[in-house]
Amino acid sequence: MKDYVKRDLEYIWHPCAQMKDYEELNPIVIERGEGVWLYDIHGNKYLDCISSWWTNTLGHSNKRINKAIKNQIDEIEHVIFANFSNKPAIDLAEKLVSITPEGLNKVFYSDNGSSAVEIALKMSFHYNMQRNKTKKKKFVALSDAYHGETLGALSVCDIDAFNMIYKPLLLDTLRIDGPDCYRCKYGCTRDKCSARCFEAMEKCLVENHEEISAVIVEPMVQGAAGMKIYSPIYLKKLRNLCDKYDVHLIVDEIAMGFGRTGEMFACNHADISPDFMCLSKGISAGYMPMSVVMTTNEIYNCFYADYSERKSFLHSHTYAGNAMACAIALENLKIFEEENIIENNKFKGRLIEKLTIERGKNCSHIGEVRSIGMITAIEIVKDRGTKERYSWQSRVGYKIYKIALKKGLLLRAIGDVLYFIPPYVISKDEIEFMIDICFESIEEYFKYNFKIE
Repeated sequence: MKDYVKRDLEYIWHPCAQMKDYEELNPIVIERGEGVWLYDIHGNKYLDCISSWWTNTLGHSNKRINKAIKNQIDEIEHVIFANFSNKPAIDLAEKLVSITPEGLNKVFYSDNGSSAVEIALKMSFHYNMQRNKTKKKKFVALSDAYHGETLGALSVCDIDAFNMIYKPLLLDTLRIDGPDCYRCKYGCTRDKCSARCFEAMEKCLVENHEEISAVIVEPMVQGAAGMKIYSPIYLKKLRNLCDKYDVHLIVDEIAMGFGRTGEMFACNHADISPDFMCLSKGISAGYMPMSVVMTTNEIYNCFYADYSERKSFLHSHTYAGNAMACAIALENLKIFEEENIIENNKFKGRLIEKLTIERGKNCSHIGEVRSIGMITAIEIVKDRGTKERYSWQSRVGYKIYKIALKKGLLLRAIGDVLYFIPPYVISKDEIEFMIDICFESIEEYFKYNFKIE
């Protein structure tokens, strides 16, 4: 067998990693996948409980999607999307308009989540410039937000590990303390929440709305912040305030769209419709890079004019509207409907939450178990009473992840938050295995690591 690991380390620079870590934990070379399982070149298998960075909604090597790819490949794989189109792209756009919140009637295709955020930011700004609202040059984002890693998207992020070094290059963004239900300074609980934390956002918009083009949020769950789940009341208040002050609302559904929160889209929990909705990840079930920005006829019509008026939105990506990706997304949505995915997710999500809470009750290192739909997160803390965190240098989550890998579970942590975002096809037995191995790994780590700074 060729030495794939050696060649990987010689030639590849992996994302979201300190490559020096790979001296101790070599890259695991995956050969094939089936359902929730990944199989490496040595025959080891791993339950992919994070859906390969939250994308693989229907399991690896899904037979129906595989068939859709095979059918499409004999027709057309890709065609330029400027002045040309293709049938899957048209069919998918029509389908997306029918299932997304009312008022989102136009579809702009791209190829990744960061690009979708860039597009929404640019459209919002450009729209305001065309209305002679020339002061509207700023964006508002929440603390601990994550929206991608291109420069525009990074500008509305608030995670130092990603954006601190690049701050001199970033857009002018107003950062607002966002919801934190676990550490709520107003004394609210997730069950009894009036979203008093919205006061900071309200103050910002009241004082600065003439300069603000848009507010961008991850609806219901801030993913990279550690799966911080918050109240739909916050979103309702935000929609109302954006309307009042002529500010666009951008919802980043890249991670949470397509059933992950127990509804098709996270903003459905609040029964709101944004001005822009960014979609990616689950749209193509983890098969191909793809993203979409949904927007309104009002915004679209502002750009609709003779070319000589210079109103065109001249933004493009080579693989926008890719026929293969669109065919996959169409089959993905058919499976959702025909196999009752959303309702089944609600049952599975409750089971994962119940079993996790039961296992975590007697573990003094677990501060909170939080859950929504097919997301359950476990926050590891130094002290349950004070909710004190471990220092980032301790890397507790990463060390538990390494233990879990040896036991056959892909459990990539966010800081010291462990989480389950499994493919929707996971079975009851696989759920039990996932939770058992997670807690075995937590217990094993703390059994041999009493002194952690």
